[in-house]
Amino acid sequence: MSEASSPDSRRRHSAPVVDGVNKAASRAMLRAVGFEDADFKKPQVGIASTWSMVTPCNSHINKLADVARTGADEAGGKGVIFNTITISDGIANGTEGMKYSLVSREVIADSIETVAGCEGFDGLVAIGGCDKNMPGCMIGLARLNRPGVFVYGGTILPGAGHTDIISVFEAVGAHAKGDMSLIDVKQVEETAIPGPGACGGMYTANTMASAIEALGMSLPNSSAQNAVSDNKREDCKAAGAAVLKLLERDIKPSDIMTRKAFENAITVIIALGGSTNAVLHLIAMANAIGVELSLDDFTAIGKRVPVLADLRPSGHYMMSELVEIGGIQPLMKMLLDAGLLHGDCLTVTGRTLAENLADAAPYPENQQIIMPLDKPIKGESHLRILYGNLAPEGAVAKITGKEGTHFSGRARVFGSEEEAQERILDGTVVAGDVLVIRYEGPRGGPGMREMLSPTSAIMGRGLGSEVALITDGRFSGGSHGFVVGHITPEAFDGGPLALVEDGDEIVIDAVADSIDLKIDDAEMKRRRSAWQQPQPRYRRGVLAKYARAVSSASTGAVTDLPE
Repeated sequence: MSEASSPDSRRRHSAPVVDGVNKAASRAMLRAVGFEDADFKKPQVGIASTWSMVTPCNSHINKLADVARTGADEAGGKGVIFNTITISDGIANGTEGMKYSLVSREVIADSIETVAGCEGFDGLVAIGGCDKNMPGCMIGLARLNRPGVFVYGGTILPGAGHTDIISVFEAVGAHAKGDMSLIDVKQVEETAIPGPGACGGMYTANTMASAIEALGMSLPNSSAQNAVSDNKREDCKAAGAAVLKLLERDIKPSDIMTRKAFENAITVIIALGGSTNAVLHLIAMANAIGVELSLDDFTAIGKRVPVLADLRPSGHYMMSELVEIGGIQPLMKMLLDAGLLHGDCLTVTGRTLAENLADAAPYPENQQIIMPLDKPIKGESHLRILYGNLAPEGAVAKITGKEGTHFSGRARVFGSEEEAQERILDGTVVAGDVLVIRYEGPRGGPGMREMLSPTSAIMGRGLGSEVALITDGRFSGGSHGFVVGHITPEAFDGGPLALVEDGDEIVIDAVADSIDLKIDDAEMKRRRSAWQQPQPRYRRGVLAKYARAVSSASTGAVTDLPE
């Protein structure tokens, strides 16, 4: 190895780590993991793998990481695989462990930034399967701002009888109602998850994968491939090679993740009927790259974008069925042709979005999954940003219209998800109730748990259109019904949600986009003066650190918000 290597703009991060005699120790360490002389002259591509046996969403990603590394190597780079974490919402939901779910997004971002920043990777491929993987990977790529590509691990296939993980959660509620035997519940349990891949509806994983493809940070079709398929393996190999092309042209995430690109992502997830978690995650991703994005942007875009996809949880079809008819590329072409997407946005292909979509074939005739623009499922967005005296800084509702657009009822107040779940299952909760689940926000939980167990229990008991649920926590992409989350300020910070009492009237209007507690200002003031902030639930460890650092849900619940 010479004293100094020839300049190579593609190696601006790895060269300081491995070039020159004074870096002999660095090279010695790398030789032990497979580097040879020629490799030290190649751009290094870090392959961030979220592989784990923790969840079927990620159980196959080690194999995909190997393929991505091969793609990088064959394109003239040196791929280096490293791991980051994943947790499983599907396993942890309804337990104390779920408090670590949103925290894992920050840990993933921190770990990718940490490893790549330390090791001097010139470019990156990040492969995510479960839903926090995707924004976590994207936040890490944005912070580093080095040429990179995100790869989605792919969707799971349907279980027996067209079932999925939400079928299992709702079976629990049906059993509590007396509509399903224990034997039937066990049968659903045993067959609903047939193998690797992320949860099969337009839940948070598939929502975020679609958003990232629309954003331009994944290769075309990456969001709509089955987890175990030749297409997914080809996607991974192509991603490894694509990083080398991005390095040659010095195309970085900041060139792709622009304001207009985020508007494209919002447009696509509205058309798909995507998860409320997309609001939280897209704001967090925009923060990481320095793009201004707020709750009100979802309202503005939602007024002109209809819901077109008949996908679970509120619809009928699964992501694997959308894969069969062409994925989201035909949908994006339809939206582009209607003037609803910005076609001039750069993507990881090195081409613009319009160039990528130029040859996209339309959907097959007579398919029933994606409706035409003139016959939408809902004329404007299902993601409603609500304001009122219960949410002066905003709240996020998922209202498809099937559950109605207005709800007025009496408050039934709970201080935790577990308490609410017990009262739903034992029949205490009845038609006309507005379930208030508080102290579950980013700081109060801490961790802003998803309310999938209670919402599924409500649906399973047949109360989906007769009970509303509001919370400073959040919802799974699999939740449906009349639900409002992300209420800010959260109860732990003294938000009005902390002041609600049993029997209070609450009115939610998803047309006027309002959520109000029907008490007068004097009573609100009296309750506020009597309120005392609870003691933190955790004082040490990652949850305590998170609670001290995390921002409001309305700003993405991030831990590095600029001061």
